[in-house]
Amino acid sequence: MYADRTAWLASLRPGPIAYRRADFLRGGLGALVGIALAALAAQAVPGGPAMLPFIVAPMGASAVLLFAAPASPLAQPYSLLVGNVVSTAIGVTAARMFDDVTVAASVAVAVAIAVMMALRCVHPPGGACALFAAVGSAAVAEQGYAFAVWPVGVNTVVLLGIAALVNNLTGRPYPHVPPPPPPKQGTDEAPSQRVGVQTEDIRQAMARLDRGLDILPGDVMTLVREAEAHALDRRLGQLRCGTLMARDVQTARPADTIYRARMIMNNHHVKVVPVVDDERHVVGIVTVYDLFNLDVVDLDPISKIMTSPVTTVRTETPVSELVALMTDLGLRHLPVVGEDDRLAGIITRTELIAVLHQALVET
Repeated sequence: MYADRTAWLASLRPGPIAYRRADFLRGGLGALVGIALAALAAQAVPGGPAMLPFIVAPMGASAVLLFAAPASPLAQPYSLLVGNVVSTAIGVTAARMFDDVTVAASVAVAVAIAVMMALRCVHPPGGACALFAAVGSAAVAEQGYAFAVWPVGVNTVVLLGIAALVNNLTGRPYPHVPPPPPPKQGTDEAPSQRVGVQTEDIRQAMARLDRGLDILPGDVMTLVREAEAHALDRRLGQLRCGTLMARDVQTARPADTIYRARMIMNNHHVKVVPVVDDERHVVGIVTVYDLFNLDVVDLDPISKIMTSPVTTVRTETPVSELVALMTDLGLRHLPVVGEDDRLAGIITRTELIAVLHQALVET
């Protein structure tokens, strides 16, 4: 009993702040610009009684979601626009059907919530729009259903546009799209999708939870993968690619012949040759499989068969990140570049298997 009471009291304390400094700036300045322009845009559009507000209070709540939690399903454009406009129309309808303000307010919010759930456009400020329209002033009643367009619709569209502009310019993609799953290998799922937790597992678990979760399964899957990578990185002792890579790398130039690539592979017993420019920047890569190209001859330049651009990793990249690159993307060789973007070494599946085996032995 005491433990339950202690846990309940602990739940009243604020949770840890998960925002970065840039998020505070984005949220504050974004809301400042968004609310100001939404009001100015409504002023610029003629229509409505003189006493009708240029901006409605629910826009403040919409701004919180758009600039402080733009990845939330509740803050996506469809939910924002449809939720606000439809809920406002429901509020106007309730005001016309019921003379009692309390009844009109209650019905407006209840119906708005149900309709937003049915239309998959749940947006919390939509409930406030319905309430505002149901108990609004005489000017709101005079505007009628047009109130859903002006000022609510105008406010919402402008705020949405500013949110998209501010979030994307400050490095936070909006609208939010969950990361795509790793590409299939033929008809098979990527290795990380065949083992461990899968997206369908998360979807089923979310369906079984009584309280539900307002988050997309794809986002949860990304979170799980990141947690797994972090755990693997911890077990590997923060091992970096610069420690694991082979430093003695045989290279070629784009203008070198395919015959030279064959000789390098034969003489040094390697299956891959990074192609670099005069400053040792990686511009391509040639593997032993590329040499089986029947449309080329030995005197053709390497640039004709090399793969470009090339996926590279940095010397400070955690080795745990190589698992997804080499398994899901099917890469067998990864050139490693330093801070100056010049070739520093190379990692193959052989090194990765060796370090993973060591991690399993130590576990």
